[in-house]
Amino acid sequence: MQAEILTIGDEILIGQTINTNAAYIGEELTKIQVAVSRTTVIGDLETAILAEFKRAFESNDIVIVTGGLGPTHDDITKTCIVNFFNTELEMNEDVLQDVRLLFERRGRQMAKINETQALVPKIARVIRNTRGTAPGMWIEKDNKILVSLPGVPFEMKEMMDQEVIPGILRIAGPAGGPAMKIKNLLSTGIAESVLFERLGDLDELLQGSKLAFLPSQFGVKMRITVEEKDEELALNKLSGIEQKIRSHVGRYIYGIENDTLEDVIGRLLTERSLRIAVAESCTGGLVSHRITNVSGSSSYFERAVVSYSNAAKVELLNVNENTIAQYGAVSLEVARQMAEGIKSVSGTDIGLSITGILGPAGATREKPVGLVYIGICNETLCTAKKFQFGEGRILNKDRASQAALEMLRRHLLGIPYDE
Repeated sequence: MQAEILTIGDEILIGQTINTNAAYIGEELTKIQVAVSRTTVIGDLETAILAEFKRAFESNDIVIVTGGLGPTHDDITKTCIVNFFNTELEMNEDVLQDVRLLFERRGRQMAKINETQALVPKIARVIRNTRGTAPGMWIEKDNKILVSLPGVPFEMKEMMDQEVIPGILRIAGPAGGPAMKIKNLLSTGIAESVLFERLGDLDELLQGSKLAFLPSQFGVKMRITVEEKDEELALNKLSGIEQKIRSHVGRYIYGIENDTLEDVIGRLLTERSLRIAVAESCTGGLVSHRITNVSGSSSYFERAVVSYSNAAKVELLNVNENTIAQYGAVSLEVARQMAEGIKSVSGTDIGLSITGILGPAGATREKPVGLVYIGICNETLCTAKKFQFGEGRILNKDRASQAALEMLRRHLLGIPYDE
Protein backbone atom coordinates (compact mmCIF):
# COMPACT_ATOMS: atom_id res chain seq x y z
CA MET A 1 0.00 0.00 0.00
CA GLN A 2 1.06 3.57 -0.66
CA ALA A 3 0.27 6.61 1.46
CA GLU A 4 0.67 10.37 1.45
CA ILE A 5 0.76 12.65 4.48
CA LEU A 6 -0.86 16.08 4.26
CA THR A 7 -0.22 18.63 7.01
CA ILE A 8 -2.54 21.64 7.11
CA GLY A 9 -1.76 24.98 8.74
CA ASP A 10 -0.19 28.32 7.95
CA GLU A 11 1.97 27.98 11.07
CA ILE A 12 3.65 24.91 9.54
CA LEU A 13 3.96 26.48 6.11
CA ILE A 14 5.76 29.59 7.36
CA GLY A 15 8.06 27.65 9.69
CA GLN A 16 6.52 28.90 12.93
CA THR A 17 5.77 25.33 14.02
CA ILE A 18 7.95 22.30 13.24
CA ASN A 19 6.15 19.53 11.39
CA THR A 20 6.76 16.69 13.85
CA ASN A 21 3.44 15.05 12.94
CA ALA A 22 4.56 14.07 9.45
CA ALA A 23 7.76 12.57 10.83
CA TYR A 24 5.87 10.45 13.34
CA ILE A 25 3.21 9.29 10.88
CA GLY A 26 5.82 8.47 8.24
CA GLU A 27 7.80 6.38 10.69
CA GLU A 28 4.73 4.47 11.92
CA LEU A 29 3.52 3.74 8.39
CA THR A 30 6.96 2.50 7.37
CA LYS A 31 6.98 0.08 10.29
CA ILE A 32 3.93 -1.69 8.83
CA GLN A 33 5.38 -1.61 5.29
CA VAL A 34 3.12 1.12 3.95
CA ALA A 35 5.22 3.11 1.47
CA VAL A 36 5.09 6.87 2.04
CA SER A 37 5.15 8.49 -1.40
CA ARG A 38 5.14 12.12 -0.31
CA THR A 39 4.56 14.56 2.53
CA THR A 40 2.96 17.91 1.76
CA VAL A 41 2.34 21.05 3.81
CA ILE A 42 -0.67 23.21 2.88
CA GLY A 43 -1.75 26.57 4.23
CA ASP A 44 -5.23 27.37 5.53
CA LEU A 45 -6.68 28.02 2.06
CA GLU A 46 -9.66 25.98 0.86
CA THR A 47 -8.75 25.93 -2.84
CA ALA A 48 -5.22 24.70 -2.05
CA ILE A 49 -6.47 22.04 0.37
CA LEU A 50 -9.06 20.72 -2.10
CA ALA A 51 -6.48 20.58 -4.89
CA GLU A 52 -4.12 18.56 -2.70
CA PHE A 53 -6.95 16.25 -1.58
CA LYS A 54 -7.71 15.51 -5.23
CA ARG A 55 -4.12 14.87 -6.26
CA ALA A 56 -3.21 12.81 -3.19
CA PHE A 57 -6.41 10.72 -3.20
CA GLU A 58 -5.98 9.85 -6.87
CA SER A 59 -2.34 8.85 -6.46
CA ASN A 60 -2.39 6.85 -3.20
CA ASP A 61 -4.23 4.14 -1.32
CA ILE A 62 -4.19 6.11 1.93
CA VAL A 63 -4.14 9.84 2.66
CA ILE A 64 -3.53 10.93 6.24
CA VAL A 65 -4.33 14.56 7.04
CA THR A 66 -3.42 16.41 10.23
CA GLY A 67 -4.44 19.86 11.39
CA GLY A 68 -7.30 22.29 10.88
CA LEU A 69 -9.86 20.56 13.12
CA GLY A 70 -10.16 23.23 15.83
CA PRO A 71 -13.27 25.33 16.53
CA THR A 72 -12.06 28.67 15.13
CA HIS A 73 -12.57 30.31 11.74
CA ASP A 74 -9.16 29.27 10.38
CA ASP A 75 -9.83 25.56 10.99
CA ILE A 76 -11.35 24.51 7.67
CA THR A 77 -10.32 20.88 7.21
CA LYS A 78 -13.82 19.52 7.93
CA THR A 79 -15.38 21.97 5.48
CA CYS A 80 -12.91 20.85 2.82
CA ILE A 81 -13.65 17.17 3.50
CA VAL A 82 -17.40 17.83 3.20
CA ASN A 83 -16.89 19.61 -0.13
CA PHE A 84 -14.44 17.04 -1.47
CA PHE A 85 -16.70 14.05 -0.73
CA ASN A 86 -19.93 15.92 -1.47
CA THR A 87 -21.41 15.08 1.92
CA GLU A 88 -22.67 17.09 4.90
CA LEU A 89 -21.99 17.51 8.59
CA GLU A 90 -24.06 15.94 11.35
CA MET A 91 -23.93 16.17 15.12
CA ASN A 92 -22.32 13.15 16.79
CA GLU A 93 -23.70 12.82 20.31
CA ASP A 94 -20.82 10.61 21.52
CA VAL A 95 -18.28 13.23 20.48
CA LEU A 96 -20.35 16.01 22.03
CA GLN A 97 -20.39 14.11 25.32
CA ASP A 98 -16.61 13.55 25.07
CA VAL A 99 -16.07 17.31 24.66
CA ARG A 100 -18.33 18.16 27.60
CA LEU A 101 -16.64 15.64 29.87
CA LEU A 102 -13.20 16.95 28.93
CA PHE A 103 -14.15 20.47 30.00
CA GLU A 104 -15.71 19.15 33.21
CA ARG A 105 -12.55 17.24 34.11
CA ARG A 106 -10.52 20.40 33.65
CA GLY A 107 -12.97 22.46 35.71
CA ARG A 108 -13.65 24.84 32.83
CA GLN A 109 -16.81 26.19 31.23
CA MET A 110 -17.33 24.91 27.70
CA ALA A 111 -17.83 27.66 25.12
CA LYS A 112 -20.71 27.28 22.67
CA ILE A 113 -18.25 27.20 19.78
CA ASN A 114 -16.76 23.94 21.06
CA GLU A 115 -20.01 22.16 20.25
CA THR A 116 -19.12 22.54 16.56
CA GLN A 117 -16.30 20.06 17.08
CA ALA A 118 -18.93 17.34 17.43
CA LEU A 119 -20.08 18.03 13.87
CA VAL A 120 -18.60 15.35 11.61
CA PRO A 121 -19.08 14.37 7.95
CA LYS A 122 -21.93 11.87 7.52
CA ILE A 123 -19.75 9.41 5.62
CA ALA A 124 -16.98 9.39 8.25
CA ARG A 125 -16.31 6.88 10.99
CA VAL A 126 -15.42 8.88 14.07
CA ILE A 127 -12.10 8.32 15.83
CA ARG A 128 -12.82 9.49 19.35
CA ASN A 129 -10.33 11.77 21.06
CA THR A 130 -9.62 10.92 24.69
CA ARG A 131 -7.08 13.73 25.12
CA GLY A 132 -8.64 16.70 23.35
CA THR A 133 -11.79 18.07 21.78
CA ALA A 134 -11.34 17.42 18.05
CA PRO A 135 -12.30 13.91 16.89
CA GLY A 136 -10.51 12.13 14.09
CA MET A 137 -12.32 10.95 10.96
CA TRP A 138 -11.88 7.79 8.86
CA ILE A 139 -13.45 7.85 5.38
CA GLU A 140 -13.40 5.03 2.81
CA LYS A 141 -14.33 5.57 -0.83
CA ASP A 142 -13.37 3.82 -4.07
CA ASN A 143 -11.24 1.33 -2.11
CA LYS A 144 -9.18 4.18 -0.71
CA ILE A 145 -8.88 5.72 2.73
CA LEU A 146 -8.69 9.31 3.93
CA VAL A 147 -7.96 9.82 7.61
CA SER A 148 -8.14 13.24 9.24
CA LEU A 149 -6.49 13.74 12.63
CA PRO A 150 -5.98 16.69 15.01
CA GLY A 151 -2.79 18.67 14.66
CA VAL A 152 -1.96 18.50 18.39
CA PRO A 153 0.88 15.94 18.43
CA PHE A 154 -0.04 13.96 21.55
CA GLU A 155 -3.67 13.69 20.40
CA MET A 156 -2.62 12.61 16.90
CA LYS A 157 -0.16 10.02 18.22
CA GLU A 158 -2.73 8.29 20.40
CA MET A 159 -5.18 8.04 17.49
CA MET A 160 -2.45 6.70 15.19
CA ASP A 161 -1.41 4.06 17.71
CA GLN A 162 -4.87 3.01 18.90
CA GLU A 163 -7.01 3.32 15.77
CA VAL A 164 -5.29 4.22 12.51
CA ILE A 165 -2.44 1.69 12.39
CA PRO A 166 -4.65 -1.21 13.58
CA GLY A 167 -7.30 -0.13 11.06
CA ILE A 168 -4.85 -0.16 8.17
CA LEU A 169 -3.54 -3.56 9.22
CA ARG A 170 -7.07 -4.99 9.32
CA ILE A 171 -7.66 -3.87 5.75
CA ALA A 172 -4.23 -4.66 4.33
CA GLY A 173 -3.81 -7.96 6.14
CA PRO A 174 -0.38 -9.53 6.68
CA ALA A 175 2.25 -8.13 4.36
CA GLY A 176 3.01 -10.56 1.59
CA GLY A 177 6.15 -10.89 -0.49
CA PRO A 178 9.43 -9.26 0.51
CA ALA A 179 9.78 -8.24 4.13
CA MET A 180 11.38 -4.98 5.25
CA LYS A 181 12.71 -4.54 8.78
CA ILE A 182 14.11 -1.39 10.35
CA LYS A 183 16.01 -0.91 13.58
CA ASN A 184 17.45 2.26 15.09
CA LEU A 185 20.59 2.14 17.25
CA LEU A 186 21.15 5.24 19.37
CA SER A 187 24.71 6.41 20.01
CA THR A 188 26.24 9.39 21.79
CA GLY A 189 29.69 10.71 22.63
CA ILE A 190 31.09 10.02 19.15
CA ALA A 191 31.01 12.14 16.00
CA GLU A 192 29.25 10.90 12.87
CA SER A 193 32.50 10.86 10.87
CA VAL A 194 34.36 8.88 13.53
CA LEU A 195 31.47 6.44 13.80
CA PHE A 196 31.58 5.94 10.04
CA GLU A 197 35.32 5.26 10.08
CA ARG A 198 35.13 2.78 12.95
CA LEU A 199 32.55 0.65 11.19
CA GLY A 200 35.03 -0.10 8.42
CA ASP A 201 33.89 -1.48 5.04
CA LEU A 202 30.13 -0.83 5.00
CA ASP A 203 29.56 -2.88 1.84
CA GLU A 204 30.97 -5.92 3.59
CA LEU A 205 29.08 -5.15 6.82
CA LEU A 206 25.69 -4.53 5.21
CA GLN A 207 25.64 -7.05 2.36
CA GLY A 208 23.14 -5.06 0.32
CA SER A 209 21.20 -3.60 3.25
CA LYS A 210 21.15 0.10 4.16
CA LEU A 211 22.59 2.10 7.03
CA ALA A 212 21.73 5.78 7.56
CA PHE A 213 23.53 8.11 9.96
CA LEU A 214 21.19 10.67 11.55
CA PRO A 215 23.11 13.14 13.74
CA SER A 216 21.72 15.63 16.25
CA GLN A 217 23.04 17.48 19.30
CA PHE A 218 22.19 14.39 21.35
CA GLY A 219 24.17 11.90 19.29
CA VAL A 220 23.93 9.85 16.11
CA LYS A 221 21.03 7.55 15.32
CA MET A 222 22.01 4.63 13.08
CA ARG A 223 19.03 3.35 11.10
CA ILE A 224 19.46 -0.15 9.68
CA THR A 225 17.06 -1.13 6.87
CA VAL A 226 16.92 -4.72 5.65
CA GLU A 227 14.79 -6.20 2.85
CA GLU A 228 14.61 -9.96 2.37
CA LYS A 229 12.36 -12.63 0.87
CA ASP A 230 10.52 -13.23 4.13
CA GLU A 231 10.34 -11.93 7.69
CA GLU A 232 12.56 -14.59 9.25
CA LEU A 233 15.40 -13.93 6.80
CA ALA A 234 15.04 -10.19 7.32
CA LEU A 235 15.13 -10.48 11.11
CA ASN A 236 18.16 -12.77 11.04
CA LYS A 237 20.06 -10.45 8.73
CA LEU A 238 19.10 -7.42 10.81
CA SER A 239 20.35 -9.13 13.97
CA GLY A 240 23.63 -10.03 12.29
CA ILE A 241 24.26 -6.45 11.14
CA GLU A 242 23.40 -5.08 14.58
CA GLN A 243 25.88 -7.41 16.26
CA LYS A 244 28.64 -6.39 13.84
CA ILE A 245 27.96 -2.71 14.51
CA ARG A 246 28.00 -3.29 18.25
CA SER A 247 31.32 -5.15 17.98
CA HIS A 248 32.87 -1.98 16.51
CA VAL A 249 31.15 0.83 18.42
CA GLY A 250 29.12 -0.84 21.14
CA ARG A 251 30.40 1.35 23.98
CA TYR A 252 28.76 4.37 22.37
CA ILE A 253 25.35 2.73 21.86
CA TYR A 254 23.06 3.53 24.78
CA GLY A 255 19.71 2.34 23.44
CA ILE A 256 17.42 1.51 20.55
CA GLU A 257 14.35 3.02 18.90
CA ASN A 258 12.71 5.55 21.25
CA ASP A 259 14.96 5.03 24.28
CA THR A 260 16.25 8.14 26.01
CA LEU A 261 19.49 8.34 27.92
CA GLU A 262 17.56 9.29 31.06
CA ASP A 263 15.41 6.17 30.70
CA VAL A 264 18.50 3.99 30.43
CA ILE A 265 20.13 5.66 33.44
CA GLY A 266 16.96 5.28 35.47
CA ARG A 267 16.95 1.54 34.85
CA LEU A 268 20.64 1.23 35.76
CA LEU A 269 20.28 3.19 38.99
CA THR A 270 17.20 1.18 39.95
CA GLU A 271 18.88 -2.16 39.22
CA ARG A 272 21.85 -1.17 41.39
CA SER A 273 19.74 0.42 44.15
CA LEU A 274 21.76 3.64 43.90
CA ARG A 275 20.69 7.20 44.63
CA ILE A 276 22.06 10.30 42.95
CA ALA A 277 22.17 14.06 43.48
CA VAL A 278 23.14 16.65 40.88
CA ALA A 279 24.93 20.01 41.09
CA GLU A 280 24.48 22.16 37.98
CA SER A 281 25.88 25.50 36.96
CA CYS A 282 25.85 26.17 33.21
CA THR A 283 22.91 23.87 32.41
CA GLY A 284 20.66 25.59 34.95
CA GLY A 285 18.79 22.44 35.99
CA LEU A 286 18.45 20.74 32.59
CA VAL A 287 20.25 17.56 33.68
CA SER A 288 17.94 17.24 36.68
CA HIS A 289 14.93 18.06 34.51
CA ARG A 290 15.77 15.22 32.16
CA ILE A 291 16.37 12.73 34.96
CA THR A 292 13.04 13.59 36.57
CA ASN A 293 11.19 13.27 33.26
CA VAL A 294 11.23 9.55 33.98
CA SER A 295 8.34 8.20 36.00
CA GLY A 296 9.57 6.66 39.24
CA SER A 297 12.73 8.77 39.34
CA SER A 298 12.00 9.66 42.99
CA SER A 299 13.35 6.22 43.92
CA TYR A 300 16.86 7.15 42.79
CA PHE A 301 16.98 10.97 42.44
CA GLU A 302 17.47 12.71 45.79
CA ARG A 303 18.00 16.39 45.01
CA ALA A 304 19.53 18.99 42.73
CA VAL A 305 21.33 22.24 43.37
CA VAL A 306 21.59 24.90 40.67
CA SER A 307 24.71 26.71 41.86
CA TYR A 308 24.97 29.29 39.12
CA SER A 309 27.06 31.83 41.02
CA ASN A 310 30.43 31.34 42.67
CA ALA A 311 28.87 32.20 46.03
CA ALA A 312 26.31 29.41 45.60
CA LYS A 313 29.06 26.91 44.83
CA VAL A 314 30.83 27.88 48.04
CA GLU A 315 27.77 28.14 50.30
CA LEU A 316 25.74 25.18 49.07
CA LEU A 317 28.41 22.74 47.87
CA ASN A 318 31.41 23.61 50.02
CA VAL A 319 33.58 24.39 47.00
CA ASN A 320 36.80 26.00 48.23
CA GLU A 321 37.00 29.74 47.47
CA ASN A 322 40.73 29.44 46.85
CA THR A 323 40.10 26.77 44.23
CA ILE A 324 37.75 29.10 42.35
CA ALA A 325 40.25 31.96 42.66
CA GLN A 326 43.12 29.82 41.39
CA TYR A 327 41.47 27.78 38.63
CA GLY A 328 38.21 29.59 37.89
CA ALA A 329 34.63 28.36 38.30
CA VAL A 330 34.90 26.53 34.98
CA SER A 331 37.63 24.02 35.72
CA LEU A 332 38.31 20.36 36.46
CA GLU A 333 39.06 21.19 40.07
CA VAL A 334 35.76 22.99 40.68
CA ALA A 335 33.76 20.30 38.85
CA ARG A 336 35.29 17.66 41.12
CA GLN A 337 34.56 19.66 44.26
CA MET A 338 30.98 20.30 43.10
CA ALA A 339 30.41 16.56 42.62
CA GLU A 340 31.99 15.77 45.97
CA GLY A 341 30.00 18.53 47.66
CA ILE A 342 26.58 17.51 46.35
CA LYS A 343 27.26 13.88 47.28
CA SER A 344 28.29 14.91 50.78
CA VAL A 345 25.39 17.27 51.55
CA SER A 346 22.78 14.89 50.09
CA GLY A 347 24.16 11.63 51.49
CA THR A 348 23.71 9.89 48.15
CA ASP A 349 25.77 7.16 46.50
CA ILE A 350 26.71 9.36 43.53
CA GLY A 351 27.24 13.06 42.99
CA LEU A 352 27.14 14.45 39.45
CA SER A 353 28.22 17.99 38.58
CA ILE A 354 28.53 20.26 35.57
CA THR A 355 30.08 23.70 35.02
CA GLY A 356 30.91 25.48 31.79
CA ILE A 357 30.74 28.44 29.43
CA LEU A 358 27.83 28.07 27.04
CA GLY A 359 28.12 31.50 25.41
CA PRO A 360 27.96 33.74 23.67
CA ALA A 361 29.23 35.89 26.59
CA GLY A 362 31.75 34.95 29.26
CA ALA A 363 34.39 33.33 27.08
CA THR A 364 38.11 34.07 27.09
CA ARG A 365 40.96 32.93 24.91
CA GLU A 366 41.85 30.21 27.40
CA LYS A 367 38.25 29.27 28.06
CA PRO A 368 36.21 29.47 24.85
CA VAL A 369 32.47 29.10 24.33
CA GLY A 370 31.43 25.48 24.68
CA LEU A 371 34.01 24.56 27.32
CA VAL A 372 32.37 22.28 29.90
CA TYR A 373 33.65 20.21 32.81
CA ILE A 374 31.62 17.33 34.22
CA GLY A 375 32.41 15.76 37.58
CA ILE A 376 31.30 12.50 39.15
CA CYS A 377 31.89 11.20 42.64
CA ASN A 378 31.10 7.95 44.46
CA GLU A 379 32.43 6.26 47.58
CA THR A 380 35.83 5.45 46.04
CA LEU A 381 36.30 7.84 43.13
CA CYS A 382 35.98 11.56 42.47
CA THR A 383 36.91 12.68 38.99
CA ALA A 384 36.05 15.16 36.25
CA LYS A 385 36.35 15.38 32.49
CA LYS A 386 36.76 18.22 30.01
CA PHE A 387 34.44 18.65 27.01
CA GLN A 388 34.61 21.18 24.21
CA PHE A 389 31.38 21.83 22.34
CA GLY A 390 30.63 24.36 19.61
CA GLU A 391 28.64 27.57 19.32
CA GLY A 392 25.01 28.13 20.27
CA ARG A 393 23.89 28.53 23.87
CA ILE A 394 20.77 26.34 23.76
CA LEU A 395 22.48 23.68 21.65
CA ASN A 396 25.33 23.66 24.14
CA LYS A 397 22.91 23.13 27.01
CA ASP A 398 21.54 20.08 25.21
CA ARG A 399 25.02 18.80 24.37
CA ALA A 400 26.28 19.34 27.91
CA SER A 401 23.29 17.63 29.54
CA GLN A 402 23.69 14.67 27.19
CA ALA A 403 27.40 14.42 27.96
CA ALA A 404 26.70 14.48 31.71
CA LEU A 405 24.13 11.71 31.45
CA GLU A 406 26.42 9.68 29.18
CA MET A 407 29.30 10.07 31.63
CA LEU A 408 26.97 8.75 34.33
CA ARG A 409 25.89 5.81 32.15
CA ARG A 410 29.47 4.79 31.49
CA HIS A 411 30.33 5.19 35.15
CA LEU A 412 27.49 2.83 36.10
CA LEU A 413 28.50 0.26 33.47
CA GLY A 414 32.23 0.54 34.07
CA ILE A 415 32.91 1.73 30.51
CA PRO A 416 36.04 3.94 30.32
CA TYR A 417 35.38 7.49 29.11
CA ASP A 418 38.66 7.93 27.27
CA GLU A 419 37.37 10.21 24.52
